[in-house]
Amino acid sequence: MSISNNEIAEMFEQTANLLEIQGANPFRIRAYRNAALTINNLSLELATLVREGKDLSELPGIGKDLANKILEIIKTGKFAMLKELQHQFPIGLNDLMSVSGLGAKRVRELYKQLGIKNLQELEMAAKNGKIEQLEGFGAKIQDIILRGVKQARDRRGRLLFVTIERIVNSLLDYLKKDKLIKNVIVAGSFRRKKETVGDIDILVTSEHAKEIIDYFVKYEDVKEVLVKGDTKSSVMLRLGIQVDLRVVPNESYGAALLYFTGSKEHNIAVKKLGLAKKFKINEYGVFKGEKCIASNTEEEVYAAVDLPYIEPELRENRGEIEAALDKKLPKLIELKDIKGDLHVHTNKSDGSNTIEEMAQYAASNGYEYIGITDHSKRLTIAHGLDVKDVIAQIKHIDKLNKNFKNMVILKSIEVDILEDGSLDLPDSILKELDYTVCSIHYKFNLSKKQQTERVIRAMDNPYFNILAHPTGRILRERNPYEIDLELILQAACERKCILELNSHPNRLDLNDIYCKMAKSIGVKIAISTDSHRTNELEYMCYGINQARRGWLEKNDVINTLSLTQLKKCFSR
Repeated sequence: MSISNNEIAEMFEQTANLLEIQGANPFRIRAYRNAALTINNLSLELATLVREGKDLSELPGIGKDLANKILEIIKTGKFAMLKELQHQFPIGLNDLMSVSGLGAKRVRELYKQLGIKNLQELEMAAKNGKIEQLEGFGAKIQDIILRGVKQARDRRGRLLFVTIERIVNSLLDYLKKDKLIKNVIVAGSFRRKKETVGDIDILVTSEHAKEIIDYFVKYEDVKEVLVKGDTKSSVMLRLGIQVDLRVVPNESYGAALLYFTGSKEHNIAVKKLGLAKKFKINEYGVFKGEKCIASNTEEEVYAAVDLPYIEPELRENRGEIEAALDKKLPKLIELKDIKGDLHVHTNKSDGSNTIEEMAQYAASNGYEYIGITDHSKRLTIAHGLDVKDVIAQIKHIDKLNKNFKNMVILKSIEVDILEDGSLDLPDSILKELDYTVCSIHYKFNLSKKQQTERVIRAMDNPYFNILAHPTGRILRERNPYEIDLELILQAACERKCILELNSHPNRLDLNDIYCKMAKSIGVKIAISTDSHRTNELEYMCYGINQARRGWLEKNDVINTLSLTQLKKCFSR
């Protein structure tokens, strides 16, 4: 039984957490985190690459040392370095790293001073008032931690879409080898492209249910068979995710797919339309009395209740039924609509590739433009750009642009929004750029009013263009900071500012709710990857998923525009 990419990535992520708690070199910690991201996004299994004799050190972000660590894991199923760290620090400290109000230093202090080793002990210490007594904590931090424990528990069992995607692809490859299967598709929240997924629902059509279920439970990553029935089976995979497989007759494919895709609320709304016509709708079809009048396709089922086809990403009962009845469903944005990426980092700050390498990769993707947005100085101190660096980079990009015929490198910066709402570079420099990307990277703990006013003051600057990762969240790791997004969106509308939908799979910030809100008041969105290496430019697809869930169309997104049109968006 070979070890999966997801398991290797999880080992590296745990290693990074424990190294951070230990106080190790930040570059070493980042190397493991970056490697975990790279591994999660590989199209091929590392174990397969090793069998084929490939040099793993040639993978992006994987040097010789990490390549040897991966070989160790694949060959032995174990990671000695992680085991050694787990002897120093309890494995439960990994869970503490995902709690709001806690970083590595605070986790280390809680373990050192109070012996806290897991979420349960953390919660108990907070409830008993022990945490507020520690230097550097206080009552406010204790309250934040207590709320964070609940949120961390709520997130348990849900994995990032990008992680589930890898599991799904491997599982589908396995199932498609069974010639008895006619159709196989993943339904549920995965098909609706939710940012995190709790379990995997697979739908199969076939007349040979028993044989297919026998084949399914033999999948190599199955840890435990939970249920094995005549038409349904549930298993737990080694990574801790449950997979439910259902086999239905070929003629029920459409009805079953709609039913198992959900959401539950959407299905209830569709059933109500059916009841008004005295129809019964279930996973087998639409029934008028005992007669099935629609079942083969989702389109047939929707048509039976006078609805057009509704895209899976919209099926949350947030107005899609009413929009469908009024023939006002949005024509959702597609990946092919994107003409460029406006948030990209290079080795001039904290990225891995040169400007030219990032531009060449973007050109190979068919992009018309790419925006280089290395960090301003305050954010990363030794690795940010100061005024002199920005001037040099502008000149360098001007020279590089002469080498590209069908693509333009745009001059930008990711400039820090300081605590008082000013920007981290003077206007005299900002006005020389094509546009600016403005972000909060510190002082996350300001009050909602303070944080909101901070951003709005920054938007008052005429050289402010795009607000990046507007809530600062990191999925399954860090909750959004307190901020009034409704006020921010209104301010953006009044000042002709743009909000970013950050496509990085562990951010996806804005969420779908605020994307739809932005659309409703006319605030434009930039879907950007926040790439730090060439392969991360492929993250654009995850932003598209989120945009579609937020009802966004092509004309809601500025990087679907031609370069000439785009530059007009940056004029305030």
